[in-house]
Amino acid sequence: MTRAPYDGVVLTCPVTVPYVRYSNETAHWWIARGLRGALDAAGLKPAQIDGLSISSFTLFPDTPVGLTQHLGLSLRYLDTIPMGGASGVVAARRAARAVQAGDADIVACVAGDANRIDSFRQLLSAFSRFSLDASYPYGFGGPNATFSLIMDAYMAEYGATRADFGRIAVAQRANALRNPHALMKKPLSLEDYLGARMISDPVALFDCVMPCAGAEAFLVMREDEAIRRNLPFARIRGTIERHNAFADDPVQLRGGWAMDIDTLYAQAGCAPQDIDLLQTYDDYPVISMMQIEDLGFCEKGAGAEFVRAHDLTIEGDFPHNTSGGQLSVGQAGAAGGYLGMVEAIRQVTAQAGPTQVKDARLAMVSGFGMVNYDRGVCSGVAILEGAS
Repeated sequence: MTRAPYDGVVLTCPVTVPYVRYSNETAHWWIARGLRGALDAAGLKPAQIDGLSISSFTLFPDTPVGLTQHLGLSLRYLDTIPMGGASGVVAARRAARAVQAGDADIVACVAGDANRIDSFRQLLSAFSRFSLDASYPYGFGGPNATFSLIMDAYMAEYGATRADFGRIAVAQRANALRNPHALMKKPLSLEDYLGARMISDPVALFDCVMPCAGAEAFLVMREDEAIRRNLPFARIRGTIERHNAFADDPVQLRGGWAMDIDTLYAQAGCAPQDIDLLQTYDDYPVISMMQIEDLGFCEKGAGAEFVRAHDLTIEGDFPHNTSGGQLSVGQAGAAGGYLGMVEAIRQVTAQAGPTQVKDARLAMVSGFGMVNYDRGVCSGVAILEGAS
């Protein structure tokens, strides 16, 4: 069956609630700030939206259902996307279909999380039944240990070095220094990266994201509504999502992107060389390198050679994670899964300010999330186009 296009539906009003390292505010507070920012950008009142999509790890014991009462909303469409780093892509594609079908007129997509002093440890302790059953009895090392095994296997299979992953982290820090919302404010050299203390060999300090608190948001509405409100907007050229791809692989060296990427390019009517900038989910550089390969920018296993040959900074020949990504902006829980989407909307609507890529028209956003005990299970990709 031919996949229907996303005609007539757009993404608009990208909002970041500035991140902080720690916060005593609840997830409700961060989500409400994100929602308010998006509504203010559109000149809307809460009663004028009839759809809401929420992603959060720290909203418990509440749910998005309770949040509707907490925020005083009456909705025709309500969704929760518990997919971590894939949440932004999945929220956008599902909200777009809801608007396209007439199930909602305006959907606010919001992700936000709190981060108290002990929040991250508590989150990990109950994150996954797979982890509890398969890893805890042997001494669970958290995501750093999981991704150290993936990174080590990738290096052994394809000959990548730590310096190759460092090129990704260093370029993202250079981008982040232009982003006022980034928490990492110091320049990072390749020597700094290679000399950093080891966390879980071969994962070292600058391979790891820093947990923080924050929120991201955007609105999904009909194109004619955005035009009527004089709002800059991005069109969806194509999207895919995939869950539990390549389950028989003994270690994750590829993700669900590889399974559906040809379908995405066919729907979007473009090819890798047409993409002006790429936003990958970067909980660790090895995952970004896998995405560069699986999204068709180079052959499998050639990611290290690719990053050696290209400039990944904002003004380079392959702009990547132009906001600085989670590695330098911070990982605000589920909002990390929205970071690339919000930045991509800004880029193709020429609203990115100091991180703006010149003449950005087509942006690709890739998501990855929900690590059980040995791999991430959710993946998604969207190609966005700015209105001409």
